[in-house]
Amino acid sequence: MEKIITVGLGEYALSQDPQDILVAYGLGSCVGISMYDQRLCLAGLLHALLPIHPVGSNDSYARYVDTGINVLIDEMIKKGADRFRLVVRMAGGANMLTAPGFTGSFNIGTRNVEAAFTTLNDLKMKISGKEVGGTSGRTVKFYVKDGRMTIRSIGNQEREV
Repeated sequence: MEKIITVGLGEYALSQDPQDILVAYGLGSCVGISMYDQRLCLAGLLHALLPIHPVGSNDSYARYVDTGINVLIDEMIKKGADRFRLVVRMAGGANMLTAPGFTGSFNIGTRNVEAAFTTLNDLKMKISGKEVGGTSGRTVKFYVKDGRMTIRSIGNQEREV
């Protein structure tokens, strides 16, 4: 029987149980980044809220895209994953505040996506699938049994990335 594991704002989760589905509900400007090591059936999902961890901050590293990606990779390596074998997918990064008069500084979604691309590029990791941007929130499901990632947004069918 499938078991849902909710990954909340600023959290990450790992699982090797093929019955588990890691879920990040309502990704708006947040990004959900999944990583999968098929050989180990090891899945990880990060639900990051903001792009860059402030220097000297005691905030959780998982709240931020840049440090959250590194924490997720480190935790997966501790479980035996090979970082060059990881399949990476990303969703979210919508710009939820769209109205006349708003400046680009409010585009947290765009900044989160850019931080993810930069961090993954610096780590020499490729993204094998993505659905980012837009103005609608998304719910992401990440299936441990086979590494599939599906996305559903309001008014759309669930689709695989």
